[in-house]
Amino acid sequence: MTELLSRLFLSFQTFRTHKMRSFLTTLGIIIGVTTVIAILSLIEGLNRSVAEQIQSIGSDLIYLQKFTWVSTGERDLDKLADRPDLFPDDAEAITKLPSVEIAIPEISQRLSQLKYKDKEVNSPSITGSDEHYAWVNNHVIESGRDLSRDDVLHRRAVGIIGSYITAQLFPNESPIGKDLYLNGHRIKIIGVFKEKGSFLGNSLDNFILIPYTVFEKYFPRNTSSIFSRVYGGYSIDIKPKSGQNIEQVTDDIRELMRRRHGLGFDEDDDFELNTQQILMELYQNITKVGFIAIVAIAAISLVVGGIGIMNIMLVSVAERTREIGIRKAVGASDHYILTQFLIESIVLALVGGIIGIMLGMLLAALISAVSPLKAAVSLWMILLGFGFSASVGIFFGIYPARKAASLNPIEALRYE
Repeated sequence: MTELLSRLFLSFQTFRTHKMRSFLTTLGIIIGVTTVIAILSLIEGLNRSVAEQIQSIGSDLIYLQKFTWVSTGERDLDKLADRPDLFPDDAEAITKLPSVEIAIPEISQRLSQLKYKDKEVNSPSITGSDEHYAWVNNHVIESGRDLSRDDVLHRRAVGIIGSYITAQLFPNESPIGKDLYLNGHRIKIIGVFKEKGSFLGNSLDNFILIPYTVFEKYFPRNTSSIFSRVYGGYSIDIKPKSGQNIEQVTDDIRELMRRRHGLGFDEDDDFELNTQQILMELYQNITKVGFIAIVAIAAISLVVGGIGIMNIMLVSVAERTREIGIRKAVGASDHYILTQFLIESIVLALVGGIIGIMLGMLLAALISAVSPLKAAVSLWMILLGFGFSASVGIFFGIYPARKAASLNPIEALRYE
């Protein structure tokens, strides 16, 4: 231990003798590690933010739909349009499964604009569902009341609006009891949802919830449009019972729907079961591309930094040839000399890595302070920075260290 400390002390002594040269040598490593730490912390922050948003929507929900959330391309739209539509009766049947807490119908459409007096909201979403929608989708009633079973059964023209619509149309008054006109149809506001934020840049509060029975009446489906035939029908939001395995619940739903659609054992499903995990996996696949690109850029910087370390260590070997000869003359082994120069190479790389880690964290924090991006530094990132630095120090320090160790002590003593 004492010997290791003395070697480290000797390494730092050498660097202090050539401060500027040592700093310039580590600059490539500093840039590479700074880039890795800063960008990875931003990606990690985005991943956590997306995970939290998915959790707020309902990470355990299963969505029964005609289409998959994974893009299928235009050529498949005809096949999707020919699939049987889903209906509220399907939700009732799924709710009876032992593994399911509840299943609700949901149908939606986007309006181009919504006006109230001299104020307007662009692209609000109109959602038709039942009295369980808020509970299933983690929405909270901030004021007024929720939909009731009677609202659905008696087709009452009532609705609950999101906080974004409230802020835009009713900034200085209560919206409860006010009338909105959706494509010429009057809807009385009975409640306001608490703010939920956004998901992947899309507001979760720019929508109006109405009974699905009213939706069917006010917004009849355009069956001549292939897009409407695929995406304009009902989907079923399914909440499994607590503690149930999602895959098992999915299998139960699939078996039930295949029976309801009369599918044979050799026929493919004519429906899709989507989960929030699919969105998370798609997002992570996108960030993986960025991760690979970042690692490639950082690798270039680290190679440049490594070449710099090799170069300066070769210069150091040349400058200290006589010193090496003296050490060997008094009994230092080749292994001792090799280890000493290798330690100096690793320490030089690690110093650059430490500076890079600190600058990367500082840069990520600065970006978080001046932009919506939020950084999150994890221990594995710091360890990765150290690992990169140490690997560069070892790889590019081996050749100079071996060259120093292989010097002939007699020739080294004669060196001027």
